[in-house]
Amino acid sequence: MSAYAIAHLQEAAPHPEIAEYIDRITATFEPYGGRFLVHGARHEVKEGEWPGHVVVIGFPSLARARAWWDSAEYQEIAPLRSRHVEGDIILVPGVPEDYDPMHTAGAMREALSAR
Repeated sequence: MSAYAIAHLQEAAPHPEIAEYIDRITATFEPYGGRFLVHGARHEVKEGEWPGHVVVIGFPSLARARAWWDSAEYQEIAPLRSRHVEGDIILVPGVPEDYDPMHTAGAMREALSAR
């Protein structure tokens, strides 16, 4: 099942280390089957506030996303970003191809009726 690394990064002043990080990051996730799904695009806020930037990297599985994050290659370059850009980063599994949200709604109704 696919998985995603999602980053919500705050605005930051341009810095040479950030450019180096961007130059090097692809080589760290490609061996794990990762690829950019969202990077450098302007997002459109429909509710609430979402300042900054969104980055989404897709992986074939959560195990591969974790392996990328924990890899020596990524951990070597991560400080190039984290010293200059604040943000939140999560790893999250996708849903299976046959996912049906009605099952989630049914489980919620069942939990509510058990109260």
